[in-house]
Amino acid sequence: MPKKIARIRNEEYTDEDAVLSAEQLGIDLIINPELETANEIVRLLRRADATDVIEFANGAIQLVGLRLDSKAQIVSQRLRDVSSNVSDLVFRTVAICRKDRTIIPTGDDYFLAGDQIFVVSKTESLPAVLELCGKKDERIEKLMILGGGKIGRLVAKELESDRALDIRLIESNRWKSQFVADQLQRTLVIQGDGTDVDLLASEGIVDMHAFVSATDDEESNIITSLLAHHLGVRRTVTLVSQSNYLPLMTSIGLDVAVDKRLITANAIARFIHKGEVVSVASLKGIDAEAIELVAAERSQIVKKNLHSIKFPESAIIGAVIRNGNVFVPVGDTKIQPNDKVVVFALPKAVANLEKMFQ
Repeated sequence: MPKKIARIRNEEYTDEDAVLSAEQLGIDLIINPELETANEIVRLLRRADATDVIEFANGAIQLVGLRLDSKAQIVSQRLRDVSSNVSDLVFRTVAICRKDRTIIPTGDDYFLAGDQIFVVSKTESLPAVLELCGKKDERIEKLMILGGGKIGRLVAKELESDRALDIRLIESNRWKSQFVADQLQRTLVIQGDGTDVDLLASEGIVDMHAFVSATDDEESNIITSLLAHHLGVRRTVTLVSQSNYLPLMTSIGLDVAVDKRLITANAIARFIHKGEVVSVASLKGIDAEAIELVAAERSQIVKKNLHSIKFPESAIIGAVIRNGNVFVPVGDTKIQPNDKVVVFALPKAVANLEKMFQ
């Protein structure tokens, strides 16, 4: 039977206490692009030094994107040497983006300053992995949001549960600012022009730890994020609508950009993939996909040492989840039936990977 996916914008349809559920409506998946985007921004703010955060195995492991600078301990070291030096850490580097080129690395590849690396790690190990990469898992205590539309409002609403977080939201439209103020409980809503430097200064932008620009005007989002970065804000998240802007964000001085259309497409792809694929996600600015697969009982991948399996060159296994336990596989590891396996691959390898697990 064909699958039915509904794109909706009214939050009432996604509430737990909605009058009619998706099942009652005969819909297989209800997706709210604004809600998906807001959740992505919240994840990035909670993991402040990451350029990407994707959860697998119900949050047991995470795929995190990090940009290396010269202060990182691992710069100029080979991957295999880093792994042997910190053997107690459960993590694996599954991709390196270097000068617009995607590398699926081997143990003989080196970490270089300026690389954007993608690391699969147990969630509890992430603080130690961040420290190894020269990052600090610093807590954000002051946040300014530009734009009182659905995304900005949903981000503030989700973060209000953290009572130690000071949230300020700027909206230029008088009616909308009043509406947002009525919807939020602990957020200070300011009616004014977010591109006005004097307004930003008077509202304490120089003291902010993070700045989210989430208006419907892409140019305003980029300009205000650049301004926030120039004024010393530690973390900026910028909403864009053109995917070809994503690889340029870092080069012009911005930390993270989010694209509502790409996030929505990822959510749909996770649902419609066939076979034993649990989830799949494309990453911003990099030609690769992160895939979570389940090994079928009679698949090619099971009960053989990994080093004896002809695995696609443009793919790498990041982690294995077995009976709730997470581990990084080595050459002698044998995948067992029903293991969940997180694989990072270039698009050309995805079809072959699916066949190997079916």
